[in-house]
Amino acid sequence: MAGRALLIGECMVELRQAEGGLLRKGFAGDTFNTAFYLRAFLPKASPVDYFTAVGTDPVSDEMLAFIDGTGVGTGFVRRVPERTPGLYMIHLKDGERSFSYWRSASAARLLADDPAALRAAIDASDTIFFSGITLAILAREAAEAFLAEIRRAKASGKLVAFDPNIRPRLWSDPDTMRATITAGAGAANLVMPSFEDEATHFGDASVDATIARYRGLGADKLVVKDGAEGITLNFGGLQTFVPSAIAERIVDTTGAGDSFNGAFLAHYLKSGDERLAAAFAARVAATVIGHHGALLAQAEIAALSADGSA
Repeated sequence: MAGRALLIGECMVELRQAEGGLLRKGFAGDTFNTAFYLRAFLPKASPVDYFTAVGTDPVSDEMLAFIDGTGVGTGFVRRVPERTPGLYMIHLKDGERSFSYWRSASAARLLADDPAALRAAIDASDTIFFSGITLAILAREAAEAFLAEIRRAKASGKLVAFDPNIRPRLWSDPDTMRATITAGAGAANLVMPSFEDEATHFGDASVDATIARYRGLGADKLVVKDGAEGITLNFGGLQTFVPSAIAERIVDTTGAGDSFNGAFLAHYLKSGDERLAAAFAARVAATVIGHHGALLAQAEIAALSADGSA
């Protein structure tokens, strides 16, 4: 049994183009997308909860209803008056996506402002997942308090997973970004970086350099994603390689890394086999990029589960 999983971060309102110049509303965000896939591929008896903060407005109500509808628990979500969910809009040009964000008044920026609520959620859970975006949206003092709780979880023997998910636009400056990402990795025992980000922002010359740097911070489980070049695993010092799955078509790359993370964690928590987990997660990610949006429909999830690997 995988126990209870807790994913911490920001779910946002998503506006994307629809027919006739209209916009379609949805809800998404890196840690929520990961929660969605973790929930989809874990047994129903293993709870998956989301920890964030939302407002008391109707859009926040809609968001919580949507999250509940996916099977992800919202019992730990805080309600913050006078705040709203963050919002982003997707722009498409010649098939390429860009984004505009409105999140300065996002309630999720205050998710660590109730230390007792945060500690209670973490204490009730066996696996914790957070990302660099989780850290980026917090005030510096709140991020430090948040990481203190995450370190406490790691010290108590919980599985703490972290995806650096480096987004420079969210940070005040590169030095703060690198220092906080480094602190986040040091608080985790499973780190799941994307090599392209690590090479760009930390200057890593190779996947081996990324692994050595994060192992030096105390992470004994590494899953380094390198796009079409495959996945390198280093668990307890034993290094293995898993090739990427071939995508039949590429429609929309949104959520590829998030779906990989959720599928990997689900398979790993059930099997304890990181190589099989990475191979399954690669197939999930290859399927996701063949569809519009970050979240697959239930039919696609059922087909992936039915292949005997989930």
